[in-house]
Amino acid sequence: MAQSALSRLAGPFALSAGGLFIAAQVLLFATLEPANKLATVHKPLFAVAQVGYFLGFCMLLLALFAAYEWESDRAGTFGVIAFCAAVVGTMFLAGDLWFDTFAGPWIVTAAPDVADTPTGSVVAGAFVSYALFAIGWMLFGLASLRARVFPRLISVAIMVGGAVGFLALLPPFGIPLGLAMIALGTWMVRGLAPRTADALVTA
Repeated sequence: MAQSALSRLAGPFALSAGGLFIAAQVLLFATLEPANKLATVHKPLFAVAQVGYFLGFCMLLLALFAAYEWESDRAGTFGVIAFCAAVVGTMFLAGDLWFDTFAGPWIVTAAPDVADTPTGSVVAGAFVSYALFAIGWMLFGLASLRARVFPRLISVAIMVGGAVGFLALLPPFGIPLGLAMIALGTWMVRGLAPRTADALVTA
């Protein structure tokens, strides 16, 4: 396969996304106090984790574009649909995370009652973001499984990460997709071409 400059970066992008996902989720798990949002948002490590997680989503989107180039010739129409769904879902949830990261602390401090009782469009928008992210990555994992370019276990791991990722903004539910990205990135960096993956899948 003749690889473009973008596709050659798929491995590093995936590794970066996975590493940021896992590190941020561990920090979030260690600093999050669901019963005390005000104390949580004033913890420096929590802010670092939130920013790191948002950067992880940026890397995840880049990894998605680059990884799709590896399988675009074999993924077919379903692959295009799955790729687009994953892009949209990632953008939606990244937008939600941006709001939580940069606007959330101000709202919790200035209007704690609003932060404690979100209603209406905020709740609806959040649910749509969670659902689109989960559906998009489950479809992308399924499309990868059908294309038989990536190893089967990695494609299944992406599907599982997507399903669990419905709650990805809460630790530790983003970790499975992070692990899947690390597995994909490691496999790519090792230099396996798609035709080699076929042998792995059918072995």
